[in-house]
Amino acid sequence: MKKLIKYAVFFVLIVILSIIYISYRNSIPLKDLPEVLSTITSPPMDEKYLDTYTTPAQKILDVLHYDINIDLFPADKIIKGDVIIKMVTKGLDKIDLNFYDNFKITKTLLNGKSVKYENKDTRFTILPEGKLGDTSLVEIAYEGKPKKAGFGSFNFEEKEGKPFIYTMNEPVYASTWFPCNDVPSDKALVDIKISNDSSDVSVSNGILVSVNKNGARKIYHWKTVYPIATYLVAFYSAAYHSFNDEYISSSKIKMPITYYVMPENLESAKSDFHIHAQAIGIYSKLFGEYPFIKEKYGIAEFLWNKGALENQTITGLGSQFISGQGFYKDLLLHELAHSWWGNAVTISDWKDIWLNEGFATYSVALYYEALSDKRALFSTMRGSSGDFEKGTLYNPSDEVFGKLIYDKGAWVLHMLRKEIGDDLFFKIIKKYYADYKYKNTTTKEFETVCESVSKKNLEYFFNQWVFKGTGIINAEVKTSVSKLDKGKYSVKVDIIQTQNGYPVYNFPLDINFTSENKENSVKTIYINKKSSQFELILDFNPANFEPDPDGWLLAKFSKK
Repeated sequence: MKKLIKYAVFFVLIVILSIIYISYRNSIPLKDLPEVLSTITSPPMDEKYLDTYTTPAQKILDVLHYDINIDLFPADKIIKGDVIIKMVTKGLDKIDLNFYDNFKITKTLLNGKSVKYENKDTRFTILPEGKLGDTSLVEIAYEGKPKKAGFGSFNFEEKEGKPFIYTMNEPVYASTWFPCNDVPSDKALVDIKISNDSSDVSVSNGILVSVNKNGARKIYHWKTVYPIATYLVAFYSAAYHSFNDEYISSSKIKMPITYYVMPENLESAKSDFHIHAQAIGIYSKLFGEYPFIKEKYGIAEFLWNKGALENQTITGLGSQFISGQGFYKDLLLHELAHSWWGNAVTISDWKDIWLNEGFATYSVALYYEALSDKRALFSTMRGSSGDFEKGTLYNPSDEVFGKLIYDKGAWVLHMLRKEIGDDLFFKIIKKYYADYKYKNTTTKEFETVCESVSKKNLEYFFNQWVFKGTGIINAEVKTSVSKLDKGKYSVKVDIIQTQNGYPVYNFPLDINFTSENKENSVKTIYINKKSSQFELILDFNPANFEPDPDGWLLAKFSKK
């Protein structure tokens, strides 16, 4: 009995200490975001899989518009769909789309006429008898139970006995529930009409055009006025309660911020979500105006227990991350930042995924810096360091949604800022956003923007941190001091790089020298050799030194 009492007291103590810590931090640490945002096993994302998922013809295909009509039948866990796709087909002799083969196809039309097709695995191919015109209209009607793939691509679930339906397309699972050209490089406009029981609210991307009753059912019609990649198309349908906020831009444009949550989470959500209007304003000053100002920003609660998903204008947030205590502030800020990085500026290829996740992760640190000062920036970044030895940032293979992409991606931007200076860095960020807003981009294109603004050749920087290098800087730093005339001191600094992931890193290094009576001086040197020696002159005899005192570098230094 005494043992049981002892264990109970210990357990209560741990709970109390945990609550105190979480309340003090008031948000999930940046270093934990990859674990919260990722799942236990990443979906297949290697080059071989993607090569079989798409065809060369899909790279040529240009979808202009999707008209998606989805009828939901949660009792039977089936959907009935009718999708009309307007596309540019010039130069093609067939149309390859992505669509899983488990549905019963009830209609396939090309420009209003029945057409032959093949549907195998994830490929849906339209086989016209004659030559395709410059533009084509394809209509596919189908019914059946969507397969669950990836993070959980289509979900018929329940909460407290009521249906709860939602989608999760990232990275290549839109095709589990509608036919599409499922590549991030083919952005299009979308109308989506969702039919469900009239007691449920159906939410999607863009603006709400209409809500129409059809007997015991309601049809919600949502529309995007900005192009969207298929992996960012989403809908949620449940017995939601909603509430609103408002963002007012610097030019006095008013935009709704709308939240959809289950009734038991309503008050907690109001407490947690109030940060968004202010955060949109901060990000807009840093990067450029919120990209979907004619639509909305919104959050919809869903039942995924791993975190959140940044679907365009309507982030999906797991129920357990609505705390009412602001515990997951960093998570909300990260997903909001994707409005700029991922949703407006969209990668051309999944090999460049760090441009989405690294930018969104660094945006959280920039938010805290904007609210406070550089100390907040450095403390936030210190929480997300690591060894990052599993692969390169570009084309990361099995690390697609791991710490490498989120955290090292953020650190690359942080180190780029140190390399070129604050003024140039923020000019680069604003120009990159302005140049590629509503378009697709690659790492090389980002590098080109960096070089054009900074007037520097940054090939070495991107090779060592993005394309070729693995791991981080490891270096031994040794100093020796000799006294000079007139109270001056000569400090010889020897630096030897010892890492295995990249032979020689080039980087600026601050060293803070301090005396016994707390005098200090920060000197900056530039390292571009495996072994380097410098002589620095100080006005005092240094008793100690600290390489990279603020924390600008992904590096481990050993002092000799």
